[in-house]
Amino acid sequence: MGYDEVLTHLGDFGRYQKIIYFLICLTSITCAFHKLAGVFLLAKPDFRCVLPFENASDVQYNDLPPDQWHLAYPKDLLGVKYETCSYYDINYTEEYLSGSEAYTANGTTQCSHYVYDKTKYLNSAVTEWDMVCSRNFLRATSDALFMLGVLVGSIVFGQLSDKYGRKPIFFASLVIQVVFGVLAGVAPEYLTYTTSRFIIGATTSGVFLVAYVIAMEMVGPSMRLFAGIFVMMFFSVGFMLTAAFVYFVHDWRWLQIALTLPGLLFMCYYWIIPESARWLLSKNRKEAAIANIQKAARFNKVDISADMLNQLLDDNANEQKKPETEADDTKQPSVWDLLRYPNLRRKTLLIFFDWFVNSGTYYGLSWNTNDLGSNALLNFVISGAVEIPAYLFLLFTLNRWGRRTILCGCMLVAGVGLLITIAIPSNMNWMLITCAMIGKLAITASYGTIYIFSAEQFPTVVRNVGLGAASMVARIGGILAPFFNMLGEIWKPLPLIIFGAMAFVGGLLSLLLPETHNKPTLETIADGEEFGKATKAQQYLVEEGKEMKNFEKAETLPLNAVASITSKSEEAANSENNHHQQQQQKEQPNEKY
Repeated sequence: MGYDEVLTHLGDFGRYQKIIYFLICLTSITCAFHKLAGVFLLAKPDFRCVLPFENASDVQYNDLPPDQWHLAYPKDLLGVKYETCSYYDINYTEEYLSGSEAYTANGTTQCSHYVYDKTKYLNSAVTEWDMVCSRNFLRATSDALFMLGVLVGSIVFGQLSDKYGRKPIFFASLVIQVVFGVLAGVAPEYLTYTTSRFIIGATTSGVFLVAYVIAMEMVGPSMRLFAGIFVMMFFSVGFMLTAAFVYFVHDWRWLQIALTLPGLLFMCYYWIIPESARWLLSKNRKEAAIANIQKAARFNKVDISADMLNQLLDDNANEQKKPETEADDTKQPSVWDLLRYPNLRRKTLLIFFDWFVNSGTYYGLSWNTNDLGSNALLNFVISGAVEIPAYLFLLFTLNRWGRRTILCGCMLVAGVGLLITIAIPSNMNWMLITCAMIGKLAITASYGTIYIFSAEQFPTVVRNVGLGAASMVARIGGILAPFFNMLGEIWKPLPLIIFGAMAFVGGLLSLLLPETHNKPTLETIADGEEFGKATKAQQYLVEEGKEMKNFEKAETLPLNAVASITSKSEEAANSENNHHQQQQQKEQPNEKY
């Protein structure tokens, strides 16, 4: 009997698990606060140069009438907007300002001071530290470093939670998040602010992903798909609730602190959230694991006998000892094993590209709501709201239509919706926003699919390595997204067109991946190379004289044994089929968060 079967007796999703799961889901709301806060903390309102005749200490944005702007500022490259990073080098007398023709013979002078429009935003980190014009890249750099922190945190806190336990790392990262969240709100300059945001980004992995693992390890196999999707919806709720804070808190420093303080509420979880029984068993802490299981059983009003628990511990101990005895003789898998053989390499590179596109497009669209025009706050709320139907769509179709169909279809819809913006007239901004939101809905559904689809493409022996590498590639997409959004200052639809082109190409290329729904679990490297290529893969290996390594047996397979080993692996995998397949993959946390 294994731990999952005990969960079945305990109740796949009993009352105890429901309460713990709900409490854990709440942590995703505050993680959404921090991941989306940059939209408003780094909001860039309209601005212009302070002209020589104006007093920088008390000048207002609207002090210069719009009908005089052409006398002070040149037009941009497209001739649409005024280039407010410079002004004409001229003596601004009353006579000149009352004229109609701009004097351009002396050229332009770069700004030394700026004045900002306060009708939309009272202030932001951008207005306080003048992150405009030549310093504009600092905005994108801050968001990029936040996502780099998310990447570092997923590695560091993931390893720490495996070594020291889920619960202590959850609370340690929570304390760090609150401390540096407040520090970001009182930061005296850009470097302190950005460093604090980097650490906050790292702690979002420690808070949410570690807590998510605790919850998923308590949920039975049959409920993991639903549990995984519903927790994403809580993130979307946090997405929308961020706008409520912005509506009532107008100062960016107080906004950062207000979004951080709800994390203090989770401190009480110390007396509620248990340590993962699965982790306790892996560390041979049997008594603590039994206590947790029995506590859940009493709460669920289920009787689990001592014999059943003893059998669990015996089986789990055997499972833990088996890899240790073979570890010395078995070569550890690496990303190189996914790139060594042509079919696996092709599928791996396609999966990596899909992760890059999904992450870059998702965060790019989420952070771009200010640049779409009209009501920025309403745009932001809609961008979060469209995620709910996207996840409901997955809930009802993911196990019916197949992974590849949904992934390709959603990426193509996102691509078409975003590419259409190239033809939308500038006076139809509502249509631009509509297309952007269609793209956001579709890419959200795609992002929710890519994790499961990828896990089913990688063989068991390299699955964790493959998913870890794919997650790192996804973070690169998130890191680059702010820089793509900067291109919107040249032409508003340009970031949408770039995201749309990537999504469309990714959707087409994903058609080259084999469907995994209701297919046997891939166990060995040979299985992975064969899957989706079959006879051609065998033919290549024989003709080219390649060898494939079976990491489970730590031996080199002779060429004439590849087919027989593969067929045996398929027979063994077929006996477990789709139930075992879903059980393995859905235990992992969704790397979007």
